[in-house]
Amino acid sequence: MSNRPLNSLRPTETLELESGLSLVPRVKLLLTVYRADKSVNPFDEWKFKRSLIDYMKSSFFITVPEEDLQIRKFKDLNKRKREEPVARGRLFVHDLGFLSKVIGEIEDDVERADKKFLEWRRGFVEKLNGIELNLEGTKFKLNVAVPMSDDFEGMKKEWEEIIAFGARGYQRSAKMQPDTIVLKGMPSRWFAETRVSSKPSMLVTHTIVSALGKIRQVLLVVFISSIRLNLHVAEDNSIGDGADEEDIVSGLHCKIVVRFEKHKDFHDALKILCGHSLQKQGSQLRADYDVTWDKDGFFLDARHQIEERKRMPARGMEERDEGHRQHSRVSQFSSEEGRKRFKE
Repeated sequence: MSNRPLNSLRPTETLELESGLSLVPRVKLLLTVYRADKSVNPFDEWKFKRSLIDYMKSSFFITVPEEDLQIRKFKDLNKRKREEPVARGRLFVHDLGFLSKVIGEIEDDVERADKKFLEWRRGFVEKLNGIELNLEGTKFKLNVAVPMSDDFEGMKKEWEEIIAFGARGYQRSAKMQPDTIVLKGMPSRWFAETRVSSKPSMLVTHTIVSALGKIRQVLLVVFISSIRLNLHVAEDNSIGDGADEEDIVSGLHCKIVVRFEKHKDFHDALKILCGHSLQKQGSQLRADYDVTWDKDGFFLDARHQIEERKRMPARGMEERDEGHRQHSRVSQFSSEEGRKRFKE
């Protein structure tokens, strides 16, 4: 595992973690495909992929394997309007060795390296966005965008605005800075004690994410089909599940919520998690997870609820219990009354 500070890593460097895992750099883009002419010919996913791969190789000298370009057409194409998209997908560029010439092989200033990388990515997106590909006489237009989970500067601007103007979970104070990261789409088996079980372990999870900074709380949510299992390493055991149906990922994946002790650790960890994929040693598989910061004050809400329950006066509890007993007696009386009338 690397002992280097996170803020000293260049955007094209790999970060070694525990359990044979590492964060490898990559560029991730979201793709949306539209028709560029009046044709209603069927959309061929394979032909579009080959055309786009060839275009990037000839125009940008970037080689992208087929498995790193995912294109899926919409199922209801016959019902969609002409101006609506016909397909969407994701593009990953994992081999960033060519960027050594752009950033500079001996660039020691991390801020300058980050700036050069972002300038290159911005230019790459602008050149790729809006291109038209001709598939045997049928033209399709491509829209390209950087996902929010890869836009660290965008997320930073977002929480700075929330702190400035106030929002749920945060007061208008510089001291109330975010400290919690949410990771979705992590392979559960990569966080398991392999000799003990194939299920993710909180001990292993805590050990792995501790490489990103000093941690105060961790929540691990495991999805197996539609079953959700919560495992906690926290100050209390009353934390809500914090997940909904949209969080369920096909297959055996998990969501990890990490709260850091200091905002600086949170800041550096989120920055390194943006623009990286998780890779297992000895495996060609990569986890292209989604990462964001906790906007809802997840752990803050949990602590607030606990404190409210602790402050609840004994008299209030007694009144609530007495009300419950009266309600039970009324319900019982009504039930007996109904049974007597039914017999009559």
